[in-house]
Amino acid sequence: MIRALFVAFLAVALPARAEIPIREVVSPGGITAWLVEDHNIPFAALEIQFKGGTSLDAPGKRGAVNLMTATLEEGAGEMDSRAFAEAREELAANIRFDAGSDSVSVSVKFLTENRDQVVDLLREALVNPRFDQDAVDRVREQVLSNLRSNAKDPGTIAAEKFDAMAFGDHPYASTGDGTIESVTALTREDVVAAHKAALARDRVHVAASGDITAEDLGVLLDRLLGDLPATGAPLPDEAPWLLSGGVTVVDFPTPQATVFFGQRGISRDDPDFFPAFVLNELVGGGRFTARLMTEVREKRGLTYGIGTYIVNMDHADMILGQFAASNDKVAEAIKVVKEEWGRLAREGVTPEELEATKTYLTGSYPLRFDGNGPIASILVGMQMDGMPIDYVTTRNAKVEAVTMEDIRRVAERLFKADELQFVVVGQPTGL
Repeated sequence: MIRALFVAFLAVALPARAEIPIREVVSPGGITAWLVEDHNIPFAALEIQFKGGTSLDAPGKRGAVNLMTATLEEGAGEMDSRAFAEAREELAANIRFDAGSDSVSVSVKFLTENRDQVVDLLREALVNPRFDQDAVDRVREQVLSNLRSNAKDPGTIAAEKFDAMAFGDHPYASTGDGTIESVTALTREDVVAAHKAALARDRVHVAASGDITAEDLGVLLDRLLGDLPATGAPLPDEAPWLLSGGVTVVDFPTPQATVFFGQRGISRDDPDFFPAFVLNELVGGGRFTARLMTEVREKRGLTYGIGTYIVNMDHADMILGQFAASNDKVAEAIKVVKEEWGRLAREGVTPEELEATKTYLTGSYPLRFDGNGPIASILVGMQMDGMPIDYVTTRNAKVEAVTMEDIRRVAERLFKADELQFVVVGQPTGL
C-alpha cells in the first residue's frame, strides 16, 4: 500500500525543483516509511530510528545500549570485524550507528548499483550481529577512554550535573554512555540483551531519499527489518522535574567557567509551542542580534557566545542554554541572563524584533533540505516527534502566524527567571 502526498517546497530548498513528493510507503509486511524520490543521481540515503535508545538500559547495566550500538559494525553473520569493514569499503557504503537518550539511529548511504548488497550487509549487522568477545572488549576500551576524557571536560560535567539534579532516578539523570564502573562490569550477555531490547519492529521509524522507488523501498524494508523481534523492552515513564531554580557550583580548576542553565519547557503538541519557539530564537538564538548575545556579549563583553534552545525529549521538555566566561565575570553574566529572562515577561518584545526573528526562521528553514542525507534525517525526525507528513509545508505558516499577543502570553507563562537553574563548573567569584 502506498499513499502519496505531494509537498510543495520553496524553490530555494532544491533549486532544480519547486515541488517534491513525500510518500508514505507501507511494505507488504507492514513496515512504514516516508520517501522522497529523486532519480537525478544514482544514490540514496536511508535513515532508521528505533525509539527508546539508552533509556532502555536494564537496571544496573548503564551503558549497555551504547556499547551494543557501537559494536554493531564489529562483525555480523559469517563476517568478523575486519571482513565487515572490507565489505563496506568495497561497496562504497556509508553506514553509521548511534545511540541517544531516546533512540538508536542507523544512517546508510549507498550507490544504486550496490543497493542490494548494502542492504544485505546492513541486515546482517542489525539482525545477526556477532558481538565477538574481542570486539566487545575493544569497543568497551574506546567507551572507557571517552568517559575518562569527559570526566575532565567542563561542558560535559555541567550538563551531567544538571541532568542528575533534574531527573532523579529516571534514565535521563545519567549519561547513556554509562560510568567507568558500569561499563567495565558489562558482559557480552548484557550486550546481547540490549540488542533484543532496543532493536524491534514496534518502535522503528524509517525515511529514505534519493534514487529508489516506492515499490523497491517496500521490498527493501521487509528484507532489512522483517526478521527483527516484533517487540522490544517497555519504554520508560515520563521524567520528573526536580529543579526549582538557583545556582550550583562544581569546583573545577580552570580560568574560564562553563555555565549550563535551564528550566522546564513546552511540548511540541502544546498550542503555544510555535510562539515559544519564536520567542526562544529571539532571546537566545545563535544570531548576534538575539537579546542574550546583545546584552551578555556585545554590550558587556562577558562571554564570547551564549545561546538557548528548546529541547523536546520523549519524556521531558526543557529550555536549556549555555555559555563560558572567566571566573570573575560569571556572576555578572548570570545576573544579566536572569534579568533578560524576567524582562520578557514584564515588557515583551518589539514588533521589529518579532518580524526580524520570523523572517530569519522562515528564510533559513528551506536551506536545511540540501541533499538526500539531510532530507531523510529530517523526515525520520518528523516521525519520531509525531509530526504530520505535511509539516514541511505548514511549518513556516505557523511561524508567520505568531503575533505580539502570542509572544506576550507565552513569555508570561513560560519564561520564569526564578525557575532558572544554573550549574557552574569552574572557580567563580561572587557566587
